[in-house]
Amino acid sequence: MSYWTAAWSASAQGPYPYGRETAQPDLTSVFPNPLQGAYDQSFRMIVRPDIWGSETRIRFSNSHGSNSVTFDDVFIGLQDMSSAVLRGTNQPVTFSNEKVVQIQRGEHFLSDPVHLGFLSGYNNSILSSKSLAVSFHVCGETGPMTYHAKALQTSYLSAPGTGSLGSSERENNFPYPTTSWFFVDAVDMKMPVKTRVVVAFGDSISDGSGSTINGFDRWPDVLSRRLHEKYGNSVSLINQGIGGNQVLGPSKDTLLKERLGGVSALSRLERDVISMSGVTTVIWLEGINDFGHAKANSEEVIKGISQGITRLREGIPGIRIILGTLTPALNATTGGHGTKAVDVNRRAFNEFVRSTSLVDGFIDFDAVTVDPSSGELRSEMRPGSSIGGPGDGLHPNRLGYQAMAAAVSLDTIIGD
Repeated sequence: MSYWTAAWSASAQGPYPYGRETAQPDLTSVFPNPLQGAYDQSFRMIVRPDIWGSETRIRFSNSHGSNSVTFDDVFIGLQDMSSAVLRGTNQPVTFSNEKVVQIQRGEHFLSDPVHLGFLSGYNNSILSSKSLAVSFHVCGETGPMTYHAKALQTSYLSAPGTGSLGSSERENNFPYPTTSWFFVDAVDMKMPVKTRVVVAFGDSISDGSGSTINGFDRWPDVLSRRLHEKYGNSVSLINQGIGGNQVLGPSKDTLLKERLGGVSALSRLERDVISMSGVTTVIWLEGINDFGHAKANSEEVIKGISQGITRLREGIPGIRIILGTLTPALNATTGGHGTKAVDVNRRAFNEFVRSTSLVDGFIDFDAVTVDPSSGELRSEMRPGSSIGGPGDGLHPNRLGYQAMAAAVSLDTIIGD
C-alpha cells in the first residue's frame, strides 16, 4: 500500500499583479497586459518538495481567473541550474490521460501520477537540496492569472508568442526570471508509509517576508529541517502563508488593487488545508493584518479563529491544531500595524492563544522576537534579509525566523 502526501504548496493568490511581491523583476515585456495575461508562452516553475517519493502529481489552479485556461505540453524534471533541467529527467505529465487540460475559472485540477524514474541512484540527503522544474505551455490567452506573489524563489518565463517550450531541457528558452509562482499550487509525492503532513497556515510572517531570496530560511523552512533531522522522511511540511492575508477579510466587493493578501483565511481553509493530501497538523499564525489593515479588534479575530478551528476539526477528524502567538509590530513602518491600538489587540489575542483549550498546543513566537524593554521587534531581527535596508519593524529577518523555528516543540507538533 502507498499514500499520496502533500510535499509542496503555494496558496493560490491574485490575480497577477495584485499581490505582495518581493524583488519581482519588471515583467511588462513578458505580460504586457495583466488583464489579457499570458499569451502562447511557456512557464518553468521551480519548486522544492519537502519529501520525495517514487511518484508525483501536481495541481494546477485557476482559482482567481476570469476565463477558462488551457494548458498543454506539461513536463516535470529535476532542476539543474538556473532554468535548465537536468539532462534526461524531463518527463511529460497528463491529466485524465490527456496531454491537454482546460481548467474553468475558480477551479483546480490534479494531474495523473508521474513515475520519477530519474530518482534511482539518489539518496535522501542529496534530494533534500534538489528542486523540480514544472514546465507548461498556455494555449492562446489566459486572462487574469492565478499566482502566488511572494515565492522568494526564482522561477522562469518565456516571451509571449514563443509557443510550447516545456520539453526543452535548455535554459535559453526561459530567459525571464520571476519571484512568483504561476498556476501551480501543490505537489504530492506517493510514499510507501503514512507520512505526517504539517501545514504552516497564515500571513506574510509564514510566507517569509524579510527572509532571503532563494535562501529557504523562512521559519517553516527552518522548522522543516529540524523535523527531518529528528523524523526523517516520515514528516512533510508545506507552507500556505500569504503576505497580507487576514483571518476575516477582505470583503468580496474589495477592489483587486486593495485585496493584495488574497481571500480570507476562513474562506480558503478548504482549498489550502482540508483538501491537501494527508494533513495531520496545522500551525496557524495569523491576525496582525486584521488589526493593522482592517482595524478589527481582538474579540472579532478570536471569534473568527474559533470558527476556523471548528471547521478544521470537521474537515479533518483527528487533526492537531497549533496556534502561534503574534510577533511584535509596535512602531512598525508598515501602514497601520505600528500603532498602540494594534499592540493592545495583539497582546489580548496572544493571551487567548496561550490559554485556550480549543487547540492542541501553542508556539510562543512573541516571546522569542519581542524586545521586553520596548515591546518592539528585537533590533537584531529588523534589518531586511530580502532586499536589504533597515527592515520595517514588522517582519523578522533571517535571524528572527531562525529563532521562531527554534521555539517550536517538535513533540507538540507531531503528537503521539
